[in-house]
Amino acid sequence: MIKKVTLRNGVRMMSEMNKTVRSVSIGIWVKTGSRNEARTQNGISHFIEHMLFKGTKHRTAQQIAEAFDRIGGQVNAFTAKEYTCYHAKVLDEHARIALDVLQDMFFHSTFEEREIEKEKQVVFEEIKMVEDTPDDQVHDLLSEASFGRSTLAYPILGQKEVLADLCAEDLHDYMARFYTGDRVVVSVAGRFDEALLAEMEEIFSQVPRGQGSFHVPEALFTPTMKYRQKETEQAHLCLAYPGLPIGADHTFALVLLNNALGGSMSSRLFQAIREEQGLCYSVFSYHAAYEETGLLNIYAATQHQQLQQLAEEMNQVIKHIQRDGITKNELDNGKEQLKGSIMLGLESMNSRMNRNGKNELLRQRSRSLDELIADIQTVTLEEVNALAEAIFIEKPAVSLISASEDVPETLYT
Repeated sequence: MIKKVTLRNGVRMMSEMNKTVRSVSIGIWVKTGSRNEARTQNGISHFIEHMLFKGTKHRTAQQIAEAFDRIGGQVNAFTAKEYTCYHAKVLDEHARIALDVLQDMFFHSTFEEREIEKEKQVVFEEIKMVEDTPDDQVHDLLSEASFGRSTLAYPILGQKEVLADLCAEDLHDYMARFYTGDRVVVSVAGRFDEALLAEMEEIFSQVPRGQGSFHVPEALFTPTMKYRQKETEQAHLCLAYPGLPIGADHTFALVLLNNALGGSMSSRLFQAIREEQGLCYSVFSYHAAYEETGLLNIYAATQHQQLQQLAEEMNQVIKHIQRDGITKNELDNGKEQLKGSIMLGLESMNSRMNRNGKNELLRQRSRSLDELIADIQTVTLEEVNALAEAIFIEKPAVSLISASEDVPETLYT
């Protein structure tokens, strides 16, 4: 059973106890990411994520790492466009150690200038790594092609010239603004006791109370094309169609549409482009949901001389679904795949912690497994096909990384 407690400072505590396992996962979720940044700050959310591992008033970076290695635990963090998460997974007997280290990182990181300058070099290398990985970079380009100058188009890692100017004061100011009670969710799942929850409540009651919501500029889907010529072995191509925001009424219909389009090995794109034509090793689609918008994205990579054929095949699959919809068999298979994915995911305490934390942070609610399954079962073929017709009639955003100077005309139709 999922329990929620809201502290006086606005911090929400989500807990799901499971006495049948021997692990516990703890996550601190903060509602800020690259979307909340000014252009002159782009990358600061992700950089703060890095810096919380670089030393506190009580521990060095090495001592933070050793604290988890010594107990066989795992600690990590990630930054997205609309949130940041710091999380740990340990044996239940070591839960208090994990909590102590996480809270130390969260409240007492020192941001020493020497460590800041060293970590900038680490992030610069991370940016270069993405630039050397076109199948990652093309998705950043797709965000730019989809949302133009909106902050939702900003890369999560940021830009080197912006990061180079950051100092400790910038990091403290950003945290003071966004790391506040109304923007923090603490999620715990697994084997723990009520005493641990009481400790967590006492610790996170120290988070400063928020000063009210901040205006985030609206992100409008304004499809364009972004092309980068680069010496690569393959051409990397992405298309984006308008999707749905987090918590939208027809979310499961869109998930099932995506599954039939390119979300599985039996999907239209995979079967037509990889299995029948042999054009790609990697081809897939996925839905990215944000607070008031979303994208249905398609990715594929092939030899440069086959790019025209790839684009034509993709367009044929899309137009066929837009015109005729998916089949009853595809719908039924998709429902079973989706139910299986949800149920299997819930066998992991880390997945439960993630699910509860993210749902509360972005949707302000958690739903039971029975509710989710019921909603999946009620999706009709007519609902999915109406959504497909509405989405695929729109002009897509396009991103392409290729060594060729020629861009197929069929890419932007």
